[in-house]
Amino acid sequence: MSMFKWEVVDPAPGEPVGARQRLPWGKTAGLGIQHVVAMFGATFVFPVVMGLDPNLAILFSGLCTILFLVVCKNRVPSYLGTSAAFVGGVAAIRAMGGDSADVTGAIMVAGLVLLAVGVFVHFAGPKMVHAVLPPAVTGAVVMLIGFNLAPVVASVYWPVDQWTALLTATFLVLAAVLFPGFWGRIAVFLALVFGFVISYLSDILFGPITSCGGDGCTPEPHLRVGFDGLAEAPWIGLPSGTLDDGVAAVHGPNVSLVFVLLVLPGVIALIAENLGHVKAVAEMTGDDLDPYMGRALGADGAATALASMFGGSPTTTYAENIGVMSATRVYSTAAYYVAAGVAILLGLCPKFGVLVAAIPGGVLGGITLVLYGMISLVGAKIWVENGIDFGEPRNLVGLAAGMVAGIGGVALDLGGGFEIGGIALGTILVIIYFHAVALRDRRAGSGAPAEGVPAGRMETDVSEVSEASQVSGASEVSGVSGQDEEDGRKP
Repeated sequence: MSMFKWEVVDPAPGEPVGARQRLPWGKTAGLGIQHVVAMFGATFVFPVVMGLDPNLAILFSGLCTILFLVVCKNRVPSYLGTSAAFVGGVAAIRAMGGDSADVTGAIMVAGLVLLAVGVFVHFAGPKMVHAVLPPAVTGAVVMLIGFNLAPVVASVYWPVDQWTALLTATFLVLAAVLFPGFWGRIAVFLALVFGFVISYLSDILFGPITSCGGDGCTPEPHLRVGFDGLAEAPWIGLPSGTLDDGVAAVHGPNVSLVFVLLVLPGVIALIAENLGHVKAVAEMTGDDLDPYMGRALGADGAATALASMFGGSPTTTYAENIGVMSATRVYSTAAYYVAAGVAILLGLCPKFGVLVAAIPGGVLGGITLVLYGMISLVGAKIWVENGIDFGEPRNLVGLAAGMVAGIGGVALDLGGGFEIGGIALGTILVIIYFHAVALRDRRAGSGAPAEGVPAGRMETDVSEVSEASQVSGASEVSGVSGQDEEDGRKP
């Protein structure tokens, strides 16, 4: 069967539809649109948070999804949305004076590194990845990424409109936990709409607010919601204009080694997300997808590098769309081609871009307060689910120094203006110290696994890493929707 031919089926409700099958095109189109809604909130929120163009991110999410499906031979149903793994690194780059070109240049290199890892895994198998990056290390790195974002919420978004931020955060938490099924999975999107409405009504009832976000700025009166340029923006056109730092929305990357080191820890999170995603899909479909793990990693790396070459956002496989498949039991890759097509059309709508740019800072403050915290706690979730024992020195002592260095912003001055600090230094110390202590255990003949995981857990199932770390996106609220058992996911 050709890769682009699907077996047409129309089973009874609740009966599964395989990756290489499809429903009639009308129903397939409906499912594709549902996948777009599921990925939508996180995919355009994170570019805004990173200071990149959301229209471009949506456009490339569609293009990159097609690239992923083709590389994986339409065997791994997945949507590639904006990744949250690099948000901490991007914040660090901007804090050091880097602009959007520096951001996309660093992410492009990270994408190429992930591509290389994918090629390696394709030929060597996933066991090598688990040996180098066991759950103890992966959990620590994910926690570093999340905790480094806390100052961004406190100094940039929250001060813009603290009460709107608080109401938005409260709504997001309640929606993610209390709303049933599909509605819980799109809680980020619903929170955006809620925050937008609250901000608009506040402008009408209370008038302008005097505030600003960021260190050293001068508070000035301003409306919470502004639609300047919406009427003039065309319905159809390529993404254009300039970002807040003056860099063109569509731009070429600028590569700096210092900035590359700040985002490389995000690659570890992407490896965990992608491997977990493939395992989760394999569980749902019953297919053996181990031969496609390397392809999935390489495809995501290539997609991230491709998007960054034009100023787009990094990508990752999305857990929200796993939730849609769990609820519908339709795993057809044809539906993902429809979703990709719809996303491309949205990315080519400048009016949509102006609307996204109008998201109030207070709304972003509420959403990031929850999402950044969830990214942090995903690291602890990885530890718990993989039975990490902190009574073992390799886990307690091996991770301690790197955690404090990364969270506390410790820097190592190497001279000549070259400095490693924050997430980058923390990740390096976590990996080196952990394996150093594990090597001591192995040489001492302790009998404990050198990888720092309980015996029999080397082939750990990290499907929940994929779901929760995309809160990612993310994410990316689906990991806390309270619907795990209903959706067929592992509790």
